[in-house]
Amino acid sequence: MTARRVSTSDASVRGSAVLEDIVRYYGENGTVSSAHLDNMLRIIGDGGPSGVSDGASVYAKCTTAAEMLAEHGLPVNAQLSAGHLDHLCPAILGQAVMPSCARAHAPAASHRAADYRVWGYGALAVTIINLFSLLGLALIPFTKKPYFPKVLTYFVGLAIGTLFSNAVLQLIPEALGFDPKRDNYTLKAVGIFGGFYLLFFMEKILKMSLKTEHQHGHSHLAPPESFPANPHHNGDLSPNGEVITITSFSSDKAVINPHPLDEPVAMETSEHEERKSVRTFCTRQWRDLSKVKTVAWMISLSDALHNFIDGLAIGASFTVSVLTGFSTSIAIVCEEFPHELGDFVILLNAGMSIPQAVFFNLLSAMSCYIGLALGILVGSNFSPNIIFAFAGGMFLYIALADMFPELNAILSEQRRTTRTEIIFFLIQNAGLLTGFSVILLITLFASDIKLG
Repeated sequence: MTARRVSTSDASVRGSAVLEDIVRYYGENGTVSSAHLDNMLRIIGDGGPSGVSDGASVYAKCTTAAEMLAEHGLPVNAQLSAGHLDHLCPAILGQAVMPSCARAHAPAASHRAADYRVWGYGALAVTIINLFSLLGLALIPFTKKPYFPKVLTYFVGLAIGTLFSNAVLQLIPEALGFDPKRDNYTLKAVGIFGGFYLLFFMEKILKMSLKTEHQHGHSHLAPPESFPANPHHNGDLSPNGEVITITSFSSDKAVINPHPLDEPVAMETSEHEERKSVRTFCTRQWRDLSKVKTVAWMISLSDALHNFIDGLAIGASFTVSVLTGFSTSIAIVCEEFPHELGDFVILLNAGMSIPQAVFFNLLSAMSCYIGLALGILVGSNFSPNIIFAFAGGMFLYIALADMFPELNAILSEQRRTTRTEIIFFLIQNAGLLTGFSVILLITLFASDIKLG
């Protein structure tokens, strides 16, 4: 009887040692998370028996990690110790020996798209993004149209909505290693957007109601109406208080002349000069690059780096699933339109001709293909979590710190009336909600959408 007790004790010690080894192998810092447990169950399922049971009751016993934890009274976010695993061992053993459980966990690995689809869809998405970026150049002639600020406002809002929602709903969950459709994460992510949108909505309503910018009688800044009306200047002032006036503009150059505020400004171009400038552009399509300002090269280099990171995120996303890849691509497309439009204007003002601006823009766009290839290779052979984490942080920064101020900047350039503010506010809301809704629908119904 005593020998039996010693044998049982030794077995218990050996069992505890095995559990400790499992914790060290599958977990981190001495504990096993729900994601680690899910991975362990998937490995057990992949290597388990291949037979299929006839009884539905046996298949019903196959559970996910979250369901297993809930059945044993443990929270979903529990950090499991060796003692917890000892408590869960019968359930884990059931997963290993039930024939149909082996097939229940296997499909999770097959969600990844085939290699040829990853490369094909990835190259297609990057090509569309690069071609879409050229739309900014085509729309430059329309920038002076009265409706263009409204169109640009909608696209900026759309970009913010898609970038923010793609980061919160897809990239960050992938970086943390869990399915956003589990544990009601999608609902919680909608709450994150809800908090952001609620403060945005309340702030805009309060500003429009209180008119804090224009209703103070002790304003230290003269209102715009105090400047002499002049249809030819853009409202900018030089350091010595002169109006900066664009006296002529062509695709090749812009002539800027300063004028004192108290002197009328006369147009210094004629139809003959305009025709001459057009002829000059046609004969000088490729300007001397040594005369191009440094800012043009800085923009081109930063754009190349930006496109490389975009390609990295797209490539890694397509290795997860085609829908995740397209979701990330949609967010980048919406962000590229206003971004590239601004880049084209800067390149032209820095001294480049239109063909040069197009060439260097396409050259920087090639880095997106390099990022795509690297993202696919990393995502197919290693865990791409760090790429998703980096891309998620980048998307949040671009949306909230870079593009969100653009919404206010576009409105500030308009004549501030109550009607104008209401119209732009509605357009901003339409863009934000459309962008968020598109990514949310893709996240919710990704498993129901079949491509190829």
